[in-house]
Amino acid sequence: MRDISRKFSTLRTATAEATLLAAPETLACIRRGEVPKGDPLPVAKVAAVQAAKETSHIIPYCHPVGVEAVDVAFDLQERAIITTVTVKAVHKTGVEMEALTAASAAALTLYDMLKMIDETMEIAGVKLLEKRGGKSDFRNAYDRQLRAAVLVMSDTISAGEKDDRSGKLIVERLEAEGFQVGDYRIIPDDPEQIRETLIRYADTDRYDLVLTTGGTGFSHRDNTPEAMRVVIEREIPGIPEALRNYGQDRTPYAMLSRGKAGLRGDTIIVNLPGSSRGVAESLDALFPGIMHAFGMLWGYSGHADGKERR
Repeated sequence: MRDISRKFSTLRTATAEATLLAAPETLACIRRGEVPKGDPLPVAKVAAVQAAKETSHIIPYCHPVGVEAVDVAFDLQERAIITTVTVKAVHKTGVEMEALTAASAAALTLYDMLKMIDETMEIAGVKLLEKRGGKSDFRNAYDRQLRAAVLVMSDTISAGEKDDRSGKLIVERLEAEGFQVGDYRIIPDDPEQIRETLIRYADTDRYDLVLTTGGTGFSHRDNTPEAMRVVIEREIPGIPEALRNYGQDRTPYAMLSRGKAGLRGDTIIVNLPGSSRGVAESLDALFPGIMHAFGMLWGYSGHADGKERR
């Protein structure tokens, strides 16, 4: 089973369709209420709902999902019954298998209830019509490459007493997300140097995104949040809230981070923890949602392609 522990929960929806071919007289019997086993439609609907909830017990590699809504609709045509099922859940993984399994179960139930009056029936196909809520739905493509800088604040690393892992991890992730990393720098936990570097990144270099690591704890040399108060012009409280919430689900220490996020001009500055594990988890929480922020800054609409202006 795939590891989805790094993913974040979103509203997932999927719609699937199953087609059962049948003789015209069979469809007429359903409409007249003359099927010997009773009305097959409500029974097939219950089967679809039950199948959606039990998919992980049927399909071995499916994760258990707390299904929150199942909608089932039937379209009785001249020679076919088309079953359409929509499934919704707030979860880390999609619900397309739940929708496909539900549509299949509905078609099989219809087949079972109608087989005594129609030996010509055939399940012609089961297909996925739509799925939404996955990572790809939250990606924004812009007409220029975004530029980023990475700032590591650490007395020990800047003195050469320890190797930097967190900053390099940030650089790798930014490049994987399509950013051009214009600067990667290690400085001591000095408030004035932190302020000067961040201001230069925003005012002179005009980076789109600046990610810092270190200096967010309780040590007397943890000065990043205090430096940020002077640097940022507008705070973005939702970002550190999301990072801490994501981290708290994985370690009880995430709540101890004092990291901030905010805007200086059109530059977004986000403080990440100093530990490599904390950085990795924070990056998982940050992307891909942060990508939408640049379109907001530039006056784009909410469309994922990032090209329509307000």
